[in-house]
Amino acid sequence: MRKYSLLPILCTLLLVAASPILADPVPGVSRGGATILHDVRPSQPAERVRIAWLSEWFDGLFGTPADTRVFIIDSGAPGATVFVAGGTHANEIAGILTAVLLAERALPSVGRLIVIPDLNTSASTYTESTTMPSWIRVDTTRGPRFFKYGARFTDPVHQGEPDPERYVHPKGGNALEGVEARNLNRAYPGAPDGNLTQKLAWAVMTLLRSECVDIAFDLHEAGVESRLANMIVANPKNLDTAALAVINLEMEGLSMKLEPSSETFHGLSHREWGDGTDAYAFLIETPNPAQSSKNGNPTEDPKYPLALRVATHLASIGAILDAWNDGCPPDKRIAFSYYPDWHTVKDQGVGALLN
Repeated sequence: MRKYSLLPILCTLLLVAASPILADPVPGVSRGGATILHDVRPSQPAERVRIAWLSEWFDGLFGTPADTRVFIIDSGAPGATVFVAGGTHANEIAGILTAVLLAERALPSVGRLIVIPDLNTSASTYTESTTMPSWIRVDTTRGPRFFKYGARFTDPVHQGEPDPERYVHPKGGNALEGVEARNLNRAYPGAPDGNLTQKLAWAVMTLLRSECVDIAFDLHEAGVESRLANMIVANPKNLDTAALAVINLEMEGLSMKLEPSSETFHGLSHREWGDGTDAYAFLIETPNPAQSSKNGNPTEDPKYPLALRVATHLASIGAILDAWNDGCPPDKRIAFSYYPDWHTVKDQGVGALLN
């Protein structure tokens, strides 16, 4: 059995009890034994928000450690459906907190927003490195909140089979280390009868198709030395949209690189989501010092603070949606009466906008 510090859990439970806007109790166990580790507190009008579970789209996840909550915020006005996922890799905390902010605060006025803050909950249940924290504390005006800092891969205890000696995607390509069989971002489009990671990938693809998602974002982080740091990766069919967004971000003072999905590297979200569904698919990377060779601080690094990384995710999503609106049919627009202000996050911290 995994051991966690009880202090963050107890503090979160006390805050939950005192919070009138919390829509779902956390942390704890719900729906077939699925574990809730991330504290998400939607404040939108109740009639606008539905909290679902990913197993509702694929019942093969029901009762597994990979089932996870899905927050659907509907404007009630026809328009685009936008999907945002944080926590594909549960140690990439800026993506998780960006998704939490959107689930808590974003209010579409046209179209729908679907958010999964903790996509691979199995990966959230443990931490791979003893040098990394198990929990991240974020101070807010309502008190401290705690978010699980997990691992890159599905927990081997949950996978249902041992890692292979080498992992090769079913579509072919280079052989990778066996542990990559537990990397959700190498598993798409997944398989309904596969291991837990493949089932999770299959469930995401099923949701994207069933909900007719128009624009899909997968939020990630990379080491500060990585070429991927501060990069948008786009499926080739929506590369023009990403290029316009990068230009507009530059005008806002944020420099983001742009790269198209590889034609030969299979299993990644931006490639398989875009090829296998109608969605325009994007992956956004920010630089996490904790993923660098020196294992820096994931929240308090002076050059790459958590607030700046979350702000970069928010700004990049916003710029891509603006670019989408410039070229889409009138009935496929997405608009917000409130969208978390990335300038506020950058200048005042993530807690300034968390509920």
